[in-house]
Amino acid sequence: MKRIVRIGSAGLFISVFGFLGGCSGSGTTADTTVVETVAPEATIALAAFPVTAGGITLDAQPMRIVSLSPTHTEMLYAIGAGDQVVAVDEYSNFPAEAVALGTKLSGFEPNVEAIAGYKPDLVVVSYDPGGLVDQLKALNIPVYIGNGAASLDQAYEQIEQLGALTGHLDTAVQLTGQMQAEIQAAVAQAGALSEPVSYYYELDNTYYSVTSKTFIGQIFSMFGLINIADTAEAGNDYPQLSSEVIVSSNPTMIFLADTKCCGQTPETVAACDGWAKLDAVINKNVIELDDDIASRWGPRVVELVTSIRQAISLATATK
Repeated sequence: MKRIVRIGSAGLFISVFGFLGGCSGSGTTADTTVVETVAPEATIALAAFPVTAGGITLDAQPMRIVSLSPTHTEMLYAIGAGDQVVAVDEYSNFPAEAVALGTKLSGFEPNVEAIAGYKPDLVVVSYDPGGLVDQLKALNIPVYIGNGAASLDQAYEQIEQLGALTGHLDTAVQLTGQMQAEIQAAVAQAGALSEPVSYYYELDNTYYSVTSKTFIGQIFSMFGLINIADTAEAGNDYPQLSSEVIVSSNPTMIFLADTKCCGQTPETVAACDGWAKLDAVINKNVIELDDDIASRWGPRVVELVTSIRQAISLATATK
């Protein structure tokens, strides 16, 4: 029979072909089937194939996955597909099991021969560098492309798509449901702001930022914060601000997403010309974020949301 399953808020549809067996009172030889006992999860995984999700179709559960995207590496391990991953890119530094693979392939300048050497039955990327997808397809290697999510719904969708493609759909759906619940709880716990709270989000130490239209900007908007970058360069969601604009905007809070890449700290921020008089600096509301967590749209986005909620609670308590 053919079963159509709708999973998650993203509305992913999966066609599952399989045969359903059951008890029959006929007692005839033709109805008697000898079934080998297997684990429930394995049964579900096998029954789910062939499966179509994320624009590709897999005839069998992939057991040699290569991930060239740190975000999707985190997703794969979080949904229980870690044992199926044989290689990752050099920036896949979480979880520890991914690092332990020691593969460090390049996701920006990928070597097709090096990737093919792992004999993958699925390659996962976040974009198509240098026509990699067509080169892998020429070798009959399926490729899943999960572009940078523009919203939480798109992030949930990608998690569920990978769940379907790897045979871990149930776990993926449970994960996205848990993420949604925890994020909603964090926003609710923060509550409504009694007065306007503005923020500056720093991507690097040359003052690049994000607007509220970006994935990260939308998360801040959930808390009702005002983004000082929204009035910057029109049509550019990643504008480069100037020190003067930041000082004149006098943000209530400053979030540093460049602590690892650029060594930014509350002390380096305070040392910038004119920044010591900013409300965020005076009230010690300069928040250090983990660059990796802040730049990825995987399961750890919940940690980012929690960090923002905690920072808002402290900032509003000092006003």
